[in-house]
Amino acid sequence: MGILKKFIEPVDMTEGSPWQKIVLFAVPMLVGNIAQQLYNTVDSVVVGNYVGDNALAAVGSAGPILNLLIVLFVGISVGAGIMVSQYFGAREREKLSTTIGNCITLTGIATLFVMIVASLVARPLLELLDTPESIIGWCQSYLLILFIGSGGLAFYNILSGVLRGLGDSMSALIYLLVSTMVNIALDLLFVAKLGMGVNGVALATVIAQVISAFLCLLRLMRMQELFELKPCYLKLQRKYTKKIIKLGLPSGITQAIFSMAMIVVQSLTNSFGEMFIAANVIVMRVDGFAMMPNFSFGTAMTTYAGQNVGARREDRVDTGARQGTLIAVVTSAVITSLILLFGKALMGIFTRTPELVDLSRNMMGILAVGYVAMAVTQCLSGVMRGAGDTMTPMWISIATTILIRVPIAYGISFLTRTAELPNGRQECIFISLLASWLIGALITYIFYRRGKWKEKAV
Repeated sequence: MGILKKFIEPVDMTEGSPWQKIVLFAVPMLVGNIAQQLYNTVDSVVVGNYVGDNALAAVGSAGPILNLLIVLFVGISVGAGIMVSQYFGAREREKLSTTIGNCITLTGIATLFVMIVASLVARPLLELLDTPESIIGWCQSYLLILFIGSGGLAFYNILSGVLRGLGDSMSALIYLLVSTMVNIALDLLFVAKLGMGVNGVALATVIAQVISAFLCLLRLMRMQELFELKPCYLKLQRKYTKKIIKLGLPSGITQAIFSMAMIVVQSLTNSFGEMFIAANVIVMRVDGFAMMPNFSFGTAMTTYAGQNVGARREDRVDTGARQGTLIAVVTSAVITSLILLFGKALMGIFTRTPELVDLSRNMMGILAVGYVAMAVTQCLSGVMRGAGDTMTPMWISIATTILIRVPIAYGISFLTRTAELPNGRQECIFISLLASWLIGALITYIFYRRGKWKEKAV
């Protein structure tokens, strides 16, 4: 019971052993991120097995557009997490309350914007990408349902980000596990039993996300010992709104540019046909699990750095960065090895087509070493963000995505064209991604060592 209590209580990272506090915070995050990934994975497994490979391709082709149009939520979430962690570390109750209230209001405004705009541009974007006619209808209906119901996704991500900024990663995990179980049950009901196809998968996801968002809100309302959640704090204040946007905008822009690059690459992916599109979906779903340690420790490092900077404990930041990054690298290496070892079995969960399983496993093998490099990138970027420097990680991501990934993908495609392969070799998609990860890790390490991020505290 004592160990469980430690996980449930908010984690104060300004005292005690840095690596222990980071692990205590990151473990629930890791489990939670795995559960989050189950949303898309279960969707893919269900449609792949009960509807077919084309439906699987449709769900995957919608992904880059979905990610592009939810960048507002990403920006608010990052800005909220940084401010909440620093004000929590500084024990600034009034500022903490105002920040959380303003985040909730901003999220509501962003949700309305996405519901209207995204629903209007979904079809034109799909056509712009030359999405195959056989799956474009499914893609559009899947996106429309998710955009109309985007409030659940928005508020869960923002409110769970606030909870993590307060050091409470366990509550967000518990609520996510509940909603994941709901999502799985509804997927099977809507698709396997009621035959609703891709629409059923999208509807199940929306319902599950609304439940997780509601549970996060209830938890925050019970944390009055740390801050107050009164109507007066929901009124937007220019000072706090500006800070949230200033801190979160670089991450939002990064996500937008990354998503646009994914859309550009998706156009190349689509040129290889439905089989490769489906293989790409499978790889990206498994990739989501391989990335979980990196994202989890990256977020943990943001909260750790934010709390210690807020408490003026800069001496602990470098120590925690070294220890956290080392743990993340080892964890990522172990998980990646397991994925490679059981690769065929994992790919076989998504489809019954042997050729698709082999193609997916081969593509996954190309990316393997990149996950360890991404552990370094995520942790050191997390430290810089937590200290208030969100610009440096943004520029690094932009450079590696636009100047490295996209040119390499299209360059290899062009140079490997033959009569048998009019669009070039399919491997170009994943070789370019690996190159961007490796170079990105090196650049991130260099900028971290320069130390300019230490001057950016809120």
